[in-house]
Amino acid sequence: MIDFTIPEEIEKLKEKTQKFILENVIPREKDPRQDSHGPHDSLRKELNDEAKSLGLLSPSVGKEWGGLGLNMRDMSVVFEASGYSLLGPQAMNCSAPDEGNMHMLEVVASTEQKEKWLRPLAEANIRSCFSMTEPSPGAGSDPTMLKTIAKKTSKGWLINGEKWFITGFNGAKLNIIMAKTSDKIEKGFGATMFLVDNDDPAITKIRTQNSMESSFPGGHCQIKFKDLLVSEDQVLGEVGQGYKYAQVRLAPARLTHCMRWLGAAQRAHDIATSYASKRHAFGKAIGEHGGLSFQLTDSEIDIQMSRLFIWNTAWLLDQGEEARNESSMSKIFCSEAAFRIVDRAMQTLGGMGITDDTLVERLFREIRPFRIYDGPSEVHRWAIAKRLMKSVAGKNIPT
Repeated sequence: MIDFTIPEEIEKLKEKTQKFILENVIPREKDPRQDSHGPHDSLRKELNDEAKSLGLLSPSVGKEWGGLGLNMRDMSVVFEASGYSLLGPQAMNCSAPDEGNMHMLEVVASTEQKEKWLRPLAEANIRSCFSMTEPSPGAGSDPTMLKTIAKKTSKGWLINGEKWFITGFNGAKLNIIMAKTSDKIEKGFGATMFLVDNDDPAITKIRTQNSMESSFPGGHCQIKFKDLLVSEDQVLGEVGQGYKYAQVRLAPARLTHCMRWLGAAQRAHDIATSYASKRHAFGKAIGEHGGLSFQLTDSEIDIQMSRLFIWNTAWLLDQGEEARNESSMSKIFCSEAAFRIVDRAMQTLGGMGITDDTLVERLFREIRPFRIYDGPSEVHRWAIAKRLMKSVAGKNIPT
């Protein structure tokens, strides 16, 4: 039975997180050590050190590797609180792509690989990236279209291929590369993941891609592998099981995205609600006029529904369920709800909403891509529909 009661220790952790965000992180939101490709590593390191001193670093990672060891339900509370500032998840080392990569390493990697990569990631001493998406005609929404190839040789594995939209590539130390290791990919078999030092000269950057959002350190890059030689001990898990491990990473990662962006949407909603209570027109506060008050109410409903979606899916994942449908439904609903919330907030603020006088204009740009990354809404709807059709196949449904 699902219990929505927040344990006392997690309530205290949430309050500590909220205090940290308000007192340490939000005052740095206009720090000059940021550009169109994200916060600089010097700013991130400064915030990481402060989070660590307060016992807030790496909440999702097991305690033996330097984290707080929270389960998904407890993460839901803490990650949402961290997302109240765009810098919050970076400060607490619980942002994409590192958070998802750390989860996958903790589940799949060998002890030696964990010592080499997971521990320094959990301690925020290095960053990582995840190289899966490829330019056309390679893998995008359809991961089976993988074109990057890893060929077995007498010296190890030789990787050749191209990737793009690789978040955090600039400055990352670890590159987790997905490559085709079988002539035929079928039933989720035929791809392998490799743990590679990103400083290897066989990895080159074609370009840093400019995007509408700017909250991820290292930006997004198009990269190339040319005769990249890796050893057998750099294989993550088993050869051919890359798609399986991708699901280990992606199902929770979709949900943790929802948690963080819900916190950001709450910030936009709070800004709009505060403004609507103070700005007057036609004899009363604009928030008391029917049209605007209904918009504020709709955003409040979207926030509560998003939270319930997240908590339900988190509980299922904690029970060991794959929760593919629930993960996809949460991703669809939360990403679309977050955008509705920030769009309404911008409308509430009027002319000020399109300026940088408040954070809402930036949140509008940051939240919009959420409907695309980690699977666009259309692909998730298609996947849910496939499972839905399969669930009634051959059944005699009373009419």
